[in-house]
Amino acid sequence: MKLLKPFYIQPRFFYIGIGIVVLFGLSYFVPILFNIAQVSILVLMVLFFLDVLIVCLGKQKIEAQRILPDKFSNGDNNAVSITITNNYLFKIYLEVIDEIPEQFQVRDFKIKKAISPRKTKTIKYILKPTKRGEYHFGHLNIYAASILNLATKRFTFDRGAMVPTYPSFKQLRKFELLNINKNAMEQGIKKIRRLGHTMEFEQIKDYVLGDDLRTINWKATAKRNQLMVNQFQDERSQPVYSIIDKGRVMQMPFNGLTLLDYAINATLVISNMVLKKQDKAGIIAFSKKIENRIVAKRRASQMQLILDALYNINTDFFESDFGRLYADIKRNIQHRSLILLYTNFETLDGLNRQLAYLKGISKNHLLVVVFFKNTELSRLINEKAETVQEVYDKVIAEKLAFEKRLIVNELKKYGIHTILTTPEALTIDTINKYLEIKARGLL
Repeated sequence: MKLLKPFYIQPRFFYIGIGIVVLFGLSYFVPILFNIAQVSILVLMVLFFLDVLIVCLGKQKIEAQRILPDKFSNGDNNAVSITITNNYLFKIYLEVIDEIPEQFQVRDFKIKKAISPRKTKTIKYILKPTKRGEYHFGHLNIYAASILNLATKRFTFDRGAMVPTYPSFKQLRKFELLNINKNAMEQGIKKIRRLGHTMEFEQIKDYVLGDDLRTINWKATAKRNQLMVNQFQDERSQPVYSIIDKGRVMQMPFNGLTLLDYAINATLVISNMVLKKQDKAGIIAFSKKIENRIVAKRRASQMQLILDALYNINTDFFESDFGRLYADIKRNIQHRSLILLYTNFETLDGLNRQLAYLKGISKNHLLVVVFFKNTELSRLINEKAETVQEVYDKVIAEKLAFEKRLIVNELKKYGIHTILTTPEALTIDTINKYLEIKARGLL
């Protein structure tokens, strides 16, 4: 019985059998069909046993391997490859059923291929994860059949593979490759002109023709009895913290990803850009308590620490404690920093409950509150209302969208910067805001 376990009878065998039964039934009215039916059943059985012999006997007639990446990029297309070698002496017809991780909820995964004798073929398919964490693969099942397709043999490979899914490092690589003068403009990143003297002192040097007269150091000039000027360099090593609200308001889904995952992906990209700009990057995640803290530093291992911390952010459905966040920032972040706070406010009442804490944070730091437009409301607003219920829904949607704009104005009154964006444009808008702040010397 163990030898017969991987053998399967194909549907074609049963279809032909049903046809023979029909012939037997019709032979009651047309006697000549009885002999044809008898011959047919004999031929079917001979072909079936021949198919079993040529397909099912022998070992390692099919060799296969599933090739997986080291890790998946969350929210992006990830390629998975399967290499299959046909060791039969004839062309084989395969049905590949890969037991992909349960997170994808795919129950009809199937690929059909034909491979010539002694040949190897590579099959690729795409997976797009929408959650961080571990993705466990099951068996790689390959069903081999001959051209008769009456019987098939199952071959099983690669049991128990696991791939971790990290925040979108593919998006990170895409932004790393962008040229700020050309390709980045096409992606939406703005080139912002530097205004004023956003520099920090470096040294005093002798005046040479062409130096800015406004930088003359008159005290040094009097001491040396020759013109001396102050030399400046771009401000560097400024702390930039990405603070992620992981409470219930960030669980809203858009295009398969939650707002939290959009914020995590954007944090990974902006942290890398901050380090490239010679600033210090750090992150904090909070809900009922402060977790996943990485102190803002500029070191070789910082990006890996941030990536690991973002991967390990566990979500919950609690109300976020902004009071605890304010106390933690006041206690642990001593230097004036740029704070990018990823959260979401749907109403003015929701903002007013936390406004006192936001004002407290903005007194000592440059605070940018990042929250989201409801794209579903935008779709509802733009649709034509035809019934009373649709008119009612549209009015409510417009009211909620208007409240978002009121929230922006309310925060501006207290000198708090804002980014109101769609989830898809979050990364681009955050980068533009950071570049604007750097260019204007606001930090």
